[in-house]
Amino acid sequence: MTNPSADRRDFLTGRLAQQIAAEAALRSADLPTTEVPTRGPVLLLQTTAMACHFDVILNPDGPALQVEAASEALDLVHQLEAMMTIYRPEAELAIINQTAALEPVEVSGELFDLLIEARDLVAKTEGAFDPTTGPLIAVWRTARKEGRLPSTAELEAARQLTGMDQIQLDVASKTVRYRQPGVELNLGAIGKGYAVDCAGRHLSSRGIDHWLVHGGKSSVLALGDHAGHGGWPVGLRDPLLPQHSWGTILLKNQALGTSGTAAQGFRVGGRRYGHILDPRTGWPVENVLSVSVLTARAALADALSTAFFVLGVEKTRLLCDNSTDVGVLLFTQSSRQTAAEATIINVPPEILYPARSPAASF
Repeated sequence: MTNPSADRRDFLTGRLAQQIAAEAALRSADLPTTEVPTRGPVLLLQTTAMACHFDVILNPDGPALQVEAASEALDLVHQLEAMMTIYRPEAELAIINQTAALEPVEVSGELFDLLIEARDLVAKTEGAFDPTTGPLIAVWRTARKEGRLPSTAELEAARQLTGMDQIQLDVASKTVRYRQPGVELNLGAIGKGYAVDCAGRHLSSRGIDHWLVHGGKSSVLALGDHAGHGGWPVGLRDPLLPQHSWGTILLKNQALGTSGTAAQGFRVGGRRYGHILDPRTGWPVENVLSVSVLTARAALADALSTAFFVLGVEKTRLLCDNSTDVGVLLFTQSSRQTAAEATIINVPPEILYPARSPAASF
């Protein structure tokens, strides 16, 4: 059995004082004054899956087979949706949710490996990322439709059905079993990123060296060069003014995952509640506006952006201390209430550029 505390130490260790100093220096300095990298001519292939657009973006001077490879990559996204969705009764994950409380369900190797990764991320993020929050989401969805807040009893009943301790994953038999009826898995906080990763791997396997893939613009993975920039420029929107740009990040063989509540939420009694829940309390997270995570894989970036949104600034800083392969841009409400305050952790200043129109980058 793994030791969650040891996992967390392996994942995140070390030099908090240096990190705070570096972050303060970066935040107090101007972003680079060099010209902002902008989008050049591209080829774009798009499909709709997982309730959003998935795009493969290519340089127009790439190899002749790149369009065929991109089309295959988008077909793969649809296959993965058919595996991971909970909204189609014939999908593999939906079948698991329907029957795993009754008996162990054998799972395909690909999905089982993703469930193992999700379980490990729950431990590493101290429960801030949790793929079992479906019952809590359902309670809040009902309350939203009725224009009210959930009752304490409703939330407590839902919380009894959540947590990875409700899920039994048998590695030897690759089976899943739920401890009681009403438990469910939902991979919405990692599934898009996983599909983006798989699409990117397919492109690389076909010999395509320069591309950007995104799912709903919130899950992005880029490889190679665009327009001579040494990477792909990706626009970061202001979380309080989504029609405006906060800045541009040059994505260099990395993934970018973003979680935010600007587009989803509801009001009760004059107070706004976002859609991202803290699995540990059952209540929507407050004060955090948006989190973007830079790391090697889109699935990990997606999951960590959700986890760090829940954990907030100080806990995220502690977890990312000395972890140079995870960068974070975390936006909170400033004291003026009219601006977003950025906390920047492990993001090299040379890949950040000042605000420019969102049309200037991907």
